[in-house]
Amino acid sequence: MQVGVFCPIGNNGWLISKNSPQYKPTFELNKEVVLSAEKYGFDFALSMIKLRGFGGETEFWDYNLESFTLMSGLAAVTSKIKIFATSATLVMPPAIVARMAVTLDSISNGRFGLNVVTGWQRPEYSQMGLWPGDEFFGKRYQYLSEYVHVLKDLWRTGTSDFKGDFFKMDDCQVKPTPSKELSIICAGQSDAGLEFSAKYATYNFVFGKGFNTPTAFAPINDRLKVYTDQTGRNVATLALFMVIAAETNEEAMEKWTSYNEGADLDAIAWLQDQGSKDKTSGADTNIRSMTSSVSPVNINMGTLVGSFEKVAGMLDEIAEVKGTEGILLTFDDFIQGVNDFGEKIQPLMKSRIHVDSPVASKVKDVKEDATV
Repeated sequence: MQVGVFCPIGNNGWLISKNSPQYKPTFELNKEVVLSAEKYGFDFALSMIKLRGFGGETEFWDYNLESFTLMSGLAAVTSKIKIFATSATLVMPPAIVARMAVTLDSISNGRFGLNVVTGWQRPEYSQMGLWPGDEFFGKRYQYLSEYVHVLKDLWRTGTSDFKGDFFKMDDCQVKPTPSKELSIICAGQSDAGLEFSAKYATYNFVFGKGFNTPTAFAPINDRLKVYTDQTGRNVATLALFMVIAAETNEEAMEKWTSYNEGADLDAIAWLQDQGSKDKTSGADTNIRSMTSSVSPVNINMGTLVGSFEKVAGMLDEIAEVKGTEGILLTFDDFIQGVNDFGEKIQPLMKSRIHVDSPVASKVKDVKEDATV
């Protein structure tokens, strides 16, 4: 099973709390996180794109870096880990993104892939005068389908004459082309999103569900398979989970309780209000899931809280869910969290026994010494 890190591109990561670690996003922070992840054998690093935050006392996500620029820098200082940037497709023309992707493919020596998002929060775009109107909610996957069609034309052949409802190319050219076919990730959880992923994506990215219920997202994989059976494509799931771990279950729960007690209610209220604006995409979109179940303090993503051993066991359960190829992880404290994963959680995971890391090398040396 692959493991990735969801880069802390926005302030305070994914915890909307006054009691969680408080920090602003910087290149140096993300560099330290991703280099550490690479050292411990993480397979990929992905950064989101966010153009406006939710305010509140913590100014949650009011401070954000730009995804392509950040991942270009990280591609240049890493050598093995796969790098995924996110395109805000509503404001980034596909021909420009195609060229940016080719550039990143060159910087990374073939380690780059693209996450595409349609845009769900109106103020991100209306603040710039670029929101097309609320009818876009119901058309956003039609728009994204045309967008990716143009991308694939340009990457495969260097040219596109595609004519659709949203894009009309006129002998559009982007050269050079990538060194190989680029992976595409889409966060599809609604029926429209899953249908899109089945047609165009390499990986479908979904929110894990529940508190210490690692396999609760499995029905989404079953729904995706209905669509992949129609397209004949193999599209694997990447599931997003937050890990809050410590030496004991009690210590981990103390942290989780404290984060909830410090919830930034104003920022959470803004997030929930924005998530309710889309009346047409369905009740099962990722953003609806973000505002409806576990705890809004971490945007309701699937949450794994416990001792290092307990978390390792739950991550192994995720690996057993049919159709799941990877886990994308966030942490309450990213620097400590990545180190703890590499040193104390991953060595206990059956699904990561193959990973070459400093800890695995130490274990191998100890076993070899014991046989001498």
